[in-house]
Amino acid sequence: MSISPGSVTSQPHIALFPSAGMGHLTPFLRLASLLLSHNCKLTLITAKPTVSVAECTHISSFLSKHPEINHIEFHVPPMQHSGSISDDPFFIQFEATSRSAHQIHPLLASLTPPVSAIFADLVVANGANKVAVDLGVRNYIVSTTSLKFLSLMAYLPVLTTSAAAKLVDGATEIEIPGLTPLPISSIPPPFFNADHGFTATLVSNAKALPFCNGILMNTFESFEPETLSAINNKRALSNLPSILPIGPLETYGLNMNGQTRYLPWLNDQPAESVVFLSFGSRTAMSKDQIKELSDGLERSGYRFLWVLKTKKVDKDEKEDLGEILSSSFLERTKNRGMVIKEWVNQQDILGNAAIGGFVSHCGWNSVMEAAGNGVPVLAWPQHGDQRTNAEVLEKAGLGIWDATWGWGGQRLVKQDEIQRKISELMTDEKLKSKAKSVGDEAKKATGNGGTSKNTILETIESLKQNVQTVLGTHKN
Repeated sequence: MSISPGSVTSQPHIALFPSAGMGHLTPFLRLASLLLSHNCKLTLITAKPTVSVAECTHISSFLSKHPEINHIEFHVPPMQHSGSISDDPFFIQFEATSRSAHQIHPLLASLTPPVSAIFADLVVANGANKVAVDLGVRNYIVSTTSLKFLSLMAYLPVLTTSAAAKLVDGATEIEIPGLTPLPISSIPPPFFNADHGFTATLVSNAKALPFCNGILMNTFESFEPETLSAINNKRALSNLPSILPIGPLETYGLNMNGQTRYLPWLNDQPAESVVFLSFGSRTAMSKDQIKELSDGLERSGYRFLWVLKTKKVDKDEKEDLGEILSSSFLERTKNRGMVIKEWVNQQDILGNAAIGGFVSHCGWNSVMEAAGNGVPVLAWPQHGDQRTNAEVLEKAGLGIWDATWGWGGQRLVKQDEIQRKISELMTDEKLKSKAKSVGDEAKKATGNGGTSKNTILETIESLKQNVQTVLGTHKN
């Protein structure tokens, strides 16, 4: 199926509404790039102020590259701190944006040509749905996590009711009817408190999911086949709309600062010889854990590229590498490793022939980037959806993980444990073969005639037909 350029009058006008953090912004910008390539008109709604410098930088660079995108800065009023709100700045922004989402109505109602659909983050689903109904347009949710974790969030309104008493002491797993049970150890700690600001935000927005036209997922059919089949065939969570897998989403090709440092170095390394370590844009690792990781990495003997982060929000990063890692470690490993603190283009790194394995927190964007490149992963989940994502990744054959390592900071993972797992990651030929097969499936899904490509094309075509129907109605 293909989309012809068509006339401007049938061009869908889609409003994209992401939430806080690079983990939420990145898939929206990638989706925006994909939609632009298929002749869609776009309006990007972003919260102001952003939590991190990286968000602000990426939004600015993306809009500079695509001046045809209409940009609406949505001013989010600050939240008054209370006992129910976490001190996590991203959680606070989630709740503030969710509470104010309905206020985008006048901003969208005045646009020309009129908006034909809203593609919104789950965190703002409730407000976006109300605006879509008022405007008489379609509303799709863009999920930024795995389908398995989305299922958990969709079921949260049931899990958090006192009558259900699902999240109770002593339980070993969570049963979502029609789906494989989730270990209780993979449930994010905030979910055990229905009054927690993050949990309450997700519950209120999850209730809006059944009223959406579809849920766009950065995944592909063969990566989560059982969960996808169960939901779309109404064997599980039958109140949900269709799940629309459109991944792995491709990068949008921005030239960010700092790439010249690590790419030339990678290009000089032998094929599949380098371990890449990165724990995402929100993971702050303790100095004790950083010490164990550096020792384990050194003991493994492998070449490495390590993106190091010590603060949850990038603007708080003040320390130099020499203040975090010992100068003796940096000196001993300077000929076989590189440690950097700046933002990197992870897709470019994972696509480099020198990379043999990826030590990752299992943020979903990272999982999909690894899948798209067929790079095996050592999962080290830190928080949120990441333990569930690690289970999905392992089952799909993309990686390995040790569930006993717990959540980030739950216990100190020792250097010998880390060294053993890195060695397994880099030497397990069966794992490498499985990961390459996953990469082949990912490329097939996004290529011509692939399931993910067909899904996004059909979604766009449906929106174009709807625009034409509305225009025809107005003419009559």
